[in-house]
Parts: sequence; structure tokens; C-alpha cells
Amino acid sequence: MAGKGSRLRPHTLTVPKPLIPIAGKPIVQRLVEDISKVAAEKIDEVAFVIGDFGTEVVRSLQEIANSLGANTSIYVQEEAMGTAHAIKCAEESMKGNIVIAFADTLFRADFKLDTTSDGVIWVKKVEDPSAFGVVKLDDYGFITDFIEKPKNFISDLAIIGIYYFKSAEKLMTEINYIISQNIRIGGEYQLTTALDNLRAKGAKFSLGKVDDWMDCGNKNATVETNCKILEYEKNNVQKYPPTSRIENSLIIPPCFIGENVEVINSKIGPYVSLGNHTKVTNSNIENSLIQEQTIINFGNLNNSMIGNFAKYYGVSREISLGDYSVFDFVTR
Repeated sequence: MAGKGSRLRPHTLTVPKPLIPIAGKPIVQRLVEDISKVAAEKIDEVAFVIGDFGTEVVRSLQEIANSLGANTSIYVQEEAMGTAHAIKCAEESMKGNIVIAFADTLFRADFKLDTTSDGVIWVKKVEDPSAFGVVKLDDYGFITDFIEKPKNFISDLAIIGIYYFKSAEKLMTEINYIISQNIRIGGEYQLTTALDNLRAKGAKFSLGKVDDWMDCGNKNATVETNCKILEYEKNNVQKYPPTSRIENSLIIPPCFIGENVEVINSKIGPYVSLGNHTKVTNSNIENSLIQEQTIINFGNLNNSMIGNFAKYYGVSREISLGDYSVFDFVTR
């Protein structure tokens, strides 16, 4: 999770993308919890590869690992040199059987991890595979090729960025080899190169298919993912907590309403998340993600994302407003 999240700016200028909340919970926390369900066994350690995000982010990550009863390791990738290089940064934790995940994606899957394979690669069929790493299969369902961002159609099975390995040590042998030999694709050390080397040496990789793969790469995708998660969890999310004040307003589920939220003379929902201590008055909001400590007045919002400590006064139907920003339709 060391990337800058440039496609999600301005929201990632002050908060790393994996810590942006979806339906009230950070992306990376949801990802770790989802993996723990699939793994079906206790997770001993969660190792995070981050950028220079500061001590507050480190504390948040430690809390996420602790919630699963796991130890925490933090590694810093000082220069973005590819997916294999990011894993290299965490080499000290690369022992035994592991799951590796890139923290800008969420998934839904109804299966248990097959630990009899040398590895499992999570994939999803996509319409345009040219932007992803893809896999080819043999007649028995095992992976025969890994191709990074193919220019011509080879397969529509895109690698979503979640992997299981029975032996982290064998993976590290290949990663160390491609780095020592300076083997790059697109100027970076790619994990798919190490995977293909393992396959060529006889490793058998099976598929982990997901029911839904949810991207959090940009504003529109993140808002859509927020809507999907709210729909998935609609039977588990309370209407609003007792600390919140809902006055002369309509809440249309599914919605997430945080602690100490005020909603006055407004209609909220469906598919809205309101972060803790947010205040909304005289507004109509749907299909939107609003973070914490934000004030909205006379807002008429759809497909919008507003950050923390922001202030919005206006009638725009769609907006992306970063942390600590102010938008005033009357005076702008």
C-alpha cells in the first residue's frame, strides 16, 4: 500500500488511499478482514508495505492487525519500483504460507482457500484486460502463463491483486533473482515475472475466483464500491447510532451513519455513508461518500465524495472535495 493514490486525488493528498473509509471502515481493514475469512485459519502476522505515511498511519495499521489477534510489521518502500520490489521490502516477513494483497481493491467470494496448491491467484473476468496482468489456463484449470498488461487479447481473466503461496521462501528466491538480474517490465520489477518463473519450475497455481471485485482507484469507482458494500451489508448496518441526531429528516437505507452525526431537514440515501461528527442540514444526498467532521448545508449531491473537515454550501449535483476544503456555491 505504498502508492500515492494519484487517481483518487484530492482525497489522497492527506490520507493514504487504503485508509479511506468505505461504509465507515478503512479499505485496508476491510481487505484484511475479507482475507482472514477466506483463509479459514488464524493469521499470525500482518505486514504492511507503506510509503512515508507518518506515525498516525502506523498506529492505525497496528490496530487493524491487533483486531485479528495478529502481530504487525511495517516496511517502507522509499521508491516505487514495481510490485515485486514492494514485496522485496517485506522480505523479513516472507516465511511459510502467506497471502499477498494490494490494498486498492475489495472483493466478495464464497469459498475457502485451497492450501494444497503451490499457490492460488485470485482472478475476475473483465471486458478490457489490457490494463491488468492476466492468466492463461490449461485443460485442467491450472495456470500456464502470466502476462502483464497484454496489448493484444490473450485472456480475459484479470489478476485482481490477491495471491496465496504455500512457500514464501520460493517466491522470494525468484524475486531476488529478477532484481539481481535487473529484469524489468515497463521499467519495474513485476510480480508476474516471478510467478512465471515459479510456474516454469513446476509450481502449480490454481484459481481463486471472486463473485465481485470492487475497485477503489478513483472517485467514481470508490463511490460505486461504497454503494456495493452498503448493499452487501444492509442487513447488518443499523439505521443510525443512538449518538446521532436525526431531526425532521428521512434516511433511506442502505446507509452508514457514523457516531455523533447530525442530520436536520434533509433526505439521506440510498447508498450514502456519513462519517463521524458530520453535520448535514437542508440537503438531499444519495449515492455519495462523506467522511468525518464535515459540514454540508443546502447540498443536492449525487455520486459525490467529500473528505474530512470539509465544508460544502451549494447545489451542485456531483462533486469531489478533498479534506479541509471549502465550497460555497453562493460566493465562489
